[in-house]
Amino acid sequence: MKTDFKLRYQNSVLGYLWTLLRPLFLFAILYVVFVYILNTSGDVPHFGVYLLIGIVLWNYFVEVTTGSVGAIVGKGDLMRKVGFPRYVIVLAGSFAALINLAFNFVVIAIFMIASRTQVSPTIIFLPLLILELFIFALSIGFLLSALYVKFRDVNFIWEVGIQGAFFATPIMYGFKLVTSKRHGLLLAKLLLLNPMAQLMQDIRYMLVSPKTATISSIFHSEAARLIPVGIVLLVAVVSIRYFKRRSPHFAEDV
Repeated sequence: MKTDFKLRYQNSVLGYLWTLLRPLFLFAILYVVFVYILNTSGDVPHFGVYLLIGIVLWNYFVEVTTGSVGAIVGKGDLMRKVGFPRYVIVLAGSFAALINLAFNFVVIAIFMIASRTQVSPTIIFLPLLILELFIFALSIGFLLSALYVKFRDVNFIWEVGIQGAFFATPIMYGFKLVTSKRHGLLLAKLLLLNPMAQLMQDIRYMLVSPKTATISSIFHSEAARLIPVGIVLLVAVVSIRYFKRRSPHFAEDV
């Protein structure tokens, strides 16, 4: 894990600072575009922190999943020489991304203090949401890495899919913009079935404002939270089973 994290920033002038600068640069660009030009903040309280949380969580998801696609293929020579559990390759990249996420949450905390956001007492459940995010991203990473060994088109398909998912996830806009449209409530419900959307809104509820729309408030039921959690568990089971079934053949297939 530490080796993977160090190699990522080797020979870089700014080194580990890029873990903080990348989301901040993207945040600055999107904030100017969507607040001052397009005005899509939708009266979201502390929209700057709201947007930054979305960017940080999404960057983590992208870093884990896209980094996992070619992870097994990239270690083909090593697998043929050394015997070790294949899941370690994907897991190492995921933990390196988790370190980045921890650094980025320090930046979020600074923005929260500067914006005087209203932290909810439910913040005690934040580690559970981070765990859900970790499991979801890692599970998709396992599936993509195993599929890529056999089907090299997976890389291109995922690149397109992740771009579409970016706009289908409430990273840059508030839910008032969604619910104000025709059939907006139905659309909001569909969006929040996406585990990434559910996670972002729940974390924003904890860290930004209790006025943040969550899957519980949109569905008017706490039980609705079980749907995206169930999706995460289903993806985890399917991905791990497929990875375990394919892993004995990785060395010969890559």
